[in-house]
Amino acid sequence: MPLWQQIATIALCVLGTMTTRFLPFLIFKPGSRLPGYVKYLGKALPSAVFALLVVYCLKDVSLLSGSHGIPEALGMGLTALLHLWRRQMLLSMAGGTLFYSKRKIK
Repeated sequence: MPLWQQIATIALCVLGTMTTRFLPFLIFKPGSRLPGYVKYLGKALPSAVFALLVVYCLKDVSLLSGSHGIPEALGMGLTALLHLWRRQMLLSMAGGTLFYSKRKIK
């Protein structure tokens, strides 16, 4: 890719990212009421995103061969326990990921 195409690609990525970051602040002024669908999306999307991540992470797990999904189940269990214990998302994700990656290496 020539230099001008690289610059154009980076500029378009920056423009797209900045537009999606600033557009909500331009559309919804401070102090105004949010529409009902925006409130609904704020409540529904976080759960939907995590459900999608779980499905994506478990799509290649085979229950009929190898370890039968035991490392994945243990990693998910540890993640759930850490979250119930501390209620800190970063700790939960890091703990489950580190546990799973250590189990996968062995």
